[in-house]
Amino acid sequence: MTAPIRVLIVDDDALVRAGLSMILGGTGDIRIVAEAGDGSEVPPLVAEHRPDVVLMDIRMPDVDGLTATETLRTAKSPPEVVVLTTFHADAQVVRALRAGAAGFLLKDIPPRELVEAIRKVAAGEPILSPAVTRQLIAHVSDGGADRRTDRARGLLDRLSEREREVALAVGQGKSNAAIGGELYMSVATVKAHVSRILTKLDLNNRVQIALMVYDASL
Repeated sequence: MTAPIRVLIVDDDALVRAGLSMILGGTGDIRIVAEAGDGSEVPPLVAEHRPDVVLMDIRMPDVDGLTATETLRTAKSPPEVVVLTTFHADAQVVRALRAGAAGFLLKDIPPRELVEAIRKVAAGEPILSPAVTRQLIAHVSDGGADRRTDRARGLLDRLSEREREVALAVGQGKSNAAIGGELYMSVATVKAHVSRILTKLDLNNRVQIALMVYDASL
């Protein structure tokens, strides 16, 4: 029997936490291991309960979700972090993705999509759809864009031609299967290329690959 997906819910609104807990806890394959009302509570709860996924609100009274995400993602073997937001393209969400969050969800997401998103993230598939990436593009052109463009292009230059092709396809929000079909390689080979890209460039996940591609204006 497959072990349930362990989830930590972090939100300063008790009603939101209760709603998320009710939705996710009734699936059978997802287990809510703890809840937190502020980012300051996250590190000890993660250490104690070892969640697979952390649902992280951005705006909280003491330690915000961005700071908590940055802290978690620098730890050894960190859980995946999914940002919760009420905005489609909040600038803080982009900062969270740069910090290593696996994606973001809107708080009005339908329950079925929420459950599926948690399953995907737990399986190592960050939430990165073409619709989401289009919304993010507008926010990678804020202050410091020229500096980020130079840095991103420098990183891409460190990749082989094949790895660069895979990175560009990831930036378009394509799945491993779609990338494999387009570049005539197996899904396993695509996964291997993605892993090498992450290792070479010291990135956390596919979301950061996509943001790098956008920063490079490609």
